[in-house]
Amino acid sequence: MTKTRAAITGVNTWVPEYRLTNAELETMVDTNDEWIQTRTGIQERRILKGKDKGTSTMAVPAVNGLLEKTGIKPEDIDLLICATVTPDMQFPATANIISNKCGLVNAFSFDINAACSGFIDAVTTAAMYIESGRYKKVVVVGADKMSSIIDYTDRQTCIIFGDAAGAVLMEPNDEGNGLIDHQLHTDGAGAVHLHQKAGGSMRPATHETVDAREHYVYQEGAAVFKFAVTNMADVSEVIMKRNNLTADDIAYLVPHQANKRIIDATANRMGLSEEKVMLNIMKYGNTTNGTIPLCLHEWEPKLKKGDNLILSAFGGGFTWGALYIKWAYDGSTISS
Repeated sequence: MTKTRAAITGVNTWVPEYRLTNAELETMVDTNDEWIQTRTGIQERRILKGKDKGTSTMAVPAVNGLLEKTGIKPEDIDLLICATVTPDMQFPATANIISNKCGLVNAFSFDINAACSGFIDAVTTAAMYIESGRYKKVVVVGADKMSSIIDYTDRQTCIIFGDAAGAVLMEPNDEGNGLIDHQLHTDGAGAVHLHQKAGGSMRPATHETVDAREHYVYQEGAAVFKFAVTNMADVSEVIMKRNNLTADDIAYLVPHQANKRIIDATANRMGLSEEKVMLNIMKYGNTTNGTIPLCLHEWEPKLKKGDNLILSAFGGGFTWGALYIKWAYDGSTISS
C-alpha cells in the first residue's frame, strides 16, 4: 500500500511594484552597486509602500490567486499556516487576518515564526496534518514586509532585504509524490548574532528603545554568514545521503535567497551545476519567508511531475533545515 504523502499542488506569489535599486541605496547609505552585488548578488528588491499596509496586504492576493488558479473554493480550505517574522500586529495571528480576508470560513489558522526557515517548517507542519488524515486542503503562506523592521541607515542590513508573499496549496498524494523527507534544526545560541532587540515582551516599545533604534534587525554579518554556509550545505547533504540521491537525481535545489555566496556554497557541496539551482535573489533580495515560494512560482513552468527538489533554508535564531520533495504535477499545464 502506497503511503499518503502531502504534495504541493499549486503555487502563487505577489510582490509590490516599487523597486528599490542599488543605485537608489547609494543615495541613502555609504554603499555602491559593485559592493552590494559582490557580497550578496542583489541588484534590486521590492518594497511595500503606503499607510496601514502590512504582511497580509501581500499575502491576501497571493492566496486569492492561488485559489483561482487551482480552482479551489475558499470554503474548502481546512487549514492555513502563515510563516512570517513581520506579522501585521502582535495578535491576532496574521494567518487569521488572511483567512478572514480570503473567505476561508472553515479554516483553522495560525502563524509560525522560525525566521527565514519558517516556510519549510510550515510546509513540514502542514504535511503532518495531511498525512494524519485530518486535513485534505492546506494553504501554506510565506510572507514578510521586511522593510518595516529594516534600518535604512545601516548598510549591513538595508541592502539585503525586500518584501514579498508566496503561497502553496498542499493536498494528499497517493502516487509517491510530495514531501519525502525533512531535517530541521534550531540553535538558540545563535540569537545573539541575528535578532530584533526590542518590540517583544522582554523589551516593549519605549522612547528609549525607539531612540536607540532597537526595533530594527540586528545582524552580525560575518558570524551569520559562516554559520549559514556550513549548515545549509550540511543539512542538504544529509538529506541527499539519507535518500540515496546523487546530483544527477536532483532536478533543482530551491535555496533560501539570503546571499548568493551561501547558495553557491550549498550547491557546490551537493555537486550541482548552476542550471540546477533556483536563483532570483538579484531581483528580490532576501524576502525571508517569501524566498522559496517565489522561486517555486518562477520555475513552476519548468517543473515536471516526479522531479526531485531539495528545499534548503537558514534563518535567525538560529534555524535551518532541508526538505526532499518529489514534485506532484507538470507545471507547464498550470497557468501563472
